[in-house]
Parts: sequence; C-alpha cells; structure tokens
Amino acid sequence: MTTFKLGRRALIAAVTAIGLTGPTWADQVVDSIHFLIPGGAGGGWDGTARGTGEALTKAGLVGTASYENMSGGGGGKAIGFLIENADSNHGTLMVNSTPIVIRSLTGVFPHNFRDLTLVSGTIGDYAAIVVGKDSPINSMEDLLAAFDADPSGTAIGGGSVPGGMDHLVAAMVMEAAGKDALAVKYIPYDAGGKAMAALLSGEIAALSTGFSEAVDLANAGEVKIIGVTADERVDAAPDAMTMKEQGIDTSFVNWRGFFAAPGLPEDKLVAYQDAIAKMYDTPEWEEVRARNGWVNIHNSGDDFQSFLEQQEQQIGDLMKKLGFL
Repeated sequence: MTTFKLGRRALIAAVTAIGLTGPTWADQVVDSIHFLIPGGAGGGWDGTARGTGEALTKAGLVGTASYENMSGGGGGKAIGFLIENADSNHGTLMVNSTPIVIRSLTGVFPHNFRDLTLVSGTIGDYAAIVVGKDSPINSMEDLLAAFDADPSGTAIGGGSVPGGMDHLVAAMVMEAAGKDALAVKYIPYDAGGKAMAALLSGEIAALSTGFSEAVDLANAGEVKIIGVTADERVDAAPDAMTMKEQGIDTSFVNWRGFFAAPGLPEDKLVAYQDAIAKMYDTPEWEEVRARNGWVNIHNSGDDFQSFLEQQEQQIGDLMKKLGFL
C-alpha cells in the first residue's frame, strides 16, 4: 500500500513538472500534421514548414509533425499530388508562397490556388541579394557596376524557375536601378539550398533569395547580404542595407502560407486555422519567427482568398510590364 502511495506521488510530481516546464497538452488542437514541401531541403518552403511544425508541436498545439519534400515542376508536382490524392490527404498541409500565383499565371502548371483549400497565410519574408564572402562585390553599387561592365558574365541565380519568384525579384531590383531587367542572366536551381551552394562555389556572381534563407549564413560570415527588399533594416541582420538606402526605390515581401487538399472537411479546416491562429501568441513561435527574420502576416479563409486575388492582379500587371507574360 505504501509503495502505491509513493508511486502515485511520484507520478503526480512528474506530471506537475511536465506541466510547468513543457507544453500545455490540454491546449492541443490537432493530433498530427503532415507537411508537404514542394521543393528541396534548405529552401524557404522547407524552412517555413519545419519552423511552423516546430513551433506548433513545442507549444503543444499539435501532437506530432512530419515532413515530406516533393520537388518538381516548380512546385507543380506537389500541388498535383495533393489534388489527385485529395481523399487520402486530409491530414496534410502544403506550404506555398507567391510562386503559386506566378507559376499559374505563366502556365508552369495548370492549377492555381482556387483548386485547393485555402487554410492560412502565415508569414512574410523579405527578399535579398547575396554574394559570397570572398566576392569583390560589397554593395548593390558594386553589383550594378559589374553588370554594366559584363552583363552576361554577372549571372544572378535563384532557387526558382525562370520567371519565378527569385527571378522576378532580381528583375524588379534591376529595373528599379535603371537597368534592362530582360538583360539579366538568371540561372535557376531546384530550391534555395542548391542555389546557395552554387553561390558558394562561385558558379554565379550573386543570388536572389529569401532573407530568411541567407541570414544564418550571413551572420556566420559565409555570405554577404548586399541588399534587402525591406523598407527598413531587419533586426535579424542589422548590418544588411535595404535597397532604398542604396538609391534603389523598391520593396517586396513574399508571403508564405498553407493549403490543404480540395474537399477538406470543414471541421478539419477550422482546427488547422485555430492551431495556426493560436500559434502567434506562443514564445515557441516568436523564437522561430525572430530566428528567421520573418514578418507576421496572418490571414485565413476569405481574407486569404482576397489577398491572393489582389496579388494575382498586381503581379500579373508587373510581369507584363517586365515582359514575362
């Protein structure tokens, strides 16, 4: 009898300790989420899915999270898979971002965001132009001078297809700097990790990428961020100058968010949206957000759809102006 009492007390103490030091499991909203990532490891989609899963599970809002990278077709392979296997993917959330708008406009894949269940927009990530640590280029002025001297020899790479997000950002920046955006030699790579490897190997002169993909390497001294598309400097890398500071009047933030298979039951959709909404108030999310230099941009359901439709119009107009459509 005494043994039982001691064991019970020990159990209560252990449970109490978990409650004090770990997540509040009573707040769990979703048992599990399988994150589908349309690109390779190391890219912005990969970081967003894994960072969101980390925050949701550590905060106790989601029981477990798993991850699957499915590259191909500029993201189209994962979208097609989600649509074609809708009935068996009700536990899956696919991360995506501005490219789902761009690539449907350009016909890279036949689907668009209207073919999916819109869950929530979650963050914004500024774009950055980055060079290797040993590059003689130290500013946008240096990059523009190199481009003027040898346009075809000043290749800018990115982790997206021609006419995709990274290409579009590079074109926007060069256009704002008074250069011919169509003269920019853009080299595409499958996801940000491979693009960054190409930069570090000297294969390209500069890289157009998400700020969050570059910040850790920049802080470690492996690369130099020579321009950020923010209106003001970002706390995660305070030494990185904005484009506007360098006389290039352009700014841009790339949203990222989550989609589910078409026909997702309403109760599942509400649960996903609830978990994500509650995530913003947790220290676990703030740690992930600050580490990556993301901006909180949260919109769900109809608000998310209105946001996407507005961006579709704006980007379509810009791409026509730049000759991509």
